[in-house]
Amino acid sequence: MSFSIRQLSVEDGAAYRAIRLEALTNHPEAFLSSAESFAQKSDADIRETLKALTIFGAVLPDGSLGGINAFLGNEGSKDRHRGWMIQVYVKPEHRGTGMSKALVEHLLDYATGRVIQVHLGVWSENEPAIRLYKKLGFETYGTEPRYLFVNGRYLDEHLMVRFLDKAPGKSEHE
Repeated sequence: MSFSIRQLSVEDGAAYRAIRLEALTNHPEAFLSSAESFAQKSDADIRETLKALTIFGAVLPDGSLGGINAFLGNEGSKDRHRGWMIQVYVKPEHRGTGMSKALVEHLLDYATGRVIQVHLGVWSENEPAIRLYKKLGFETYGTEPRYLFVNGRYLDEHLMVRFLDKAPGKSEHE
């Protein structure tokens, strides 16, 4: 499969809106935001999101997006060493092609030198994502019970971290 990964800009607003809405619509259990609230965002809101976050897209040869993820850094003096990987989504037809792995690795490369650890939250039942994150050096450090209430049930979220200043697989205390 041929694709390239690049940071999205305000010019990518329509493509970002479409893939983010698809993610929120098809996987409400995976995201804090809802499709309904996202659909209400104006074009100006989308442009602000694209400016505020570092959003990467897996761009297909036809120019469409096959997947996205975003990096959110902290600006406080006490927590600027930590960053977050958020809004991770790859369209179903591109799962299992290496696109998810490439997006995560790209974000980790971007984060290196900016932060020393990258955090994420993942639905506790999303086994394919958890396997990928573990394969790429993330480790679970906690579970937030009843993180979301979606479609009449509570969902737990695993909290994971990847330390960029240590070799993968080494714990914080080694």
